[in-house]
Amino acid sequence: MKGVVLAGGTGSRLRPLTNIINKHLLPVGDLPMIQYAIEKFSKAGIQDVLLITGKQSAGLYLEYLGGGDKFGVRLTYKLQEKAGGIAEALALADAFILPGEKFVVLLGDNLFEDSLVPMIDAFNNQVEGAMVILKEVADPRRYGVACMKDGIIQRIDEKPEHPTSRYAVTGIYLFDSSVFDIMKTQAPSNRGELEITDVNNVYAAAGKLSHQFFSGWWIDAGTHDSLFQATLLLRKEDS
Repeated sequence: MKGVVLAGGTGSRLRPLTNIINKHLLPVGDLPMIQYAIEKFSKAGIQDVLLITGKQSAGLYLEYLGGGDKFGVRLTYKLQEKAGGIAEALALADAFILPGEKFVVLLGDNLFEDSLVPMIDAFNNQVEGAMVILKEVADPRRYGVACMKDGIIQRIDEKPEHPTSRYAVTGIYLFDSSVFDIMKTQAPSNRGELEITDVNNVYAAAGKLSHQFFSGWWIDAGTHDSLFQATLLLRKEDS
């Protein structure tokens, strides 16, 4: 199975730090944020990894990560010319993923404790479709929320005012290659972006969206507070 890391975006919630550097290169603990995603793939046995980022700091990625050998992966790079949403960035992986292949997508600012191995094993046993990873959170209104019935995801509601569950959809997705055809049918949202929630809801409507749960900690390190919390969690994990 191949891996895709999405490391673009403007990092607006982390300004002024991101005025000068891509947020995924900011330090979390002792390492740049992006290294945690690469190492999660390597530890799960995923060797072929595509890193998608914007033009800002692209040279720094190449300088630090190189071809990926020292991290146990083979890295390919792709530039997203402008920020247009997660799904638009993911569409750039079309040539990297062959027809019939399955792959794992990590948002580079999502840090988590669990291994990817159980999720990959479960998805390998799934005939087709997609999988999302859920985590119970205190304030689900900040996230995409899984609306479930009898243990099956009926749909995902994006930042709902009245959530139907406390299960947030994290930034870890597993797809089969049909995702690229689905993305071609999607129109931009009111934000002007192609939304990954809309893509996942196509799978959900077809009964092809499965899920797993994180048992350990998970954090979206996209704000100053969460970046600090991520550092504390990682240092506690290493102690």
